[in-house]
Amino acid sequence: MLNQQNIISEIDETMEKYCDDCFVKQQLRKDRGKPGAHQFCIESCTVGEQLQFLGQELLKMYSKE
Repeated sequence: MLNQQNIISEIDETMEKYCDDCFVKQQLRKDRGKPGAHQFCIESCTVGEQLQFLGQELLKMYSKE
């Protein structure tokens, strides 16, 4: 079972590993601007989907408190 600290660590590690140097994100920021790149990450990127899942799990923990 994931706890709050594990989820936050996994989010940080995922973003460092995949998002920080993402060529697609960098190119989309040039072409579409920051909002366009962000929208792609939310709607189309598999890493973005995983981050959303982890965020939902974190929200579930906060709602239990």
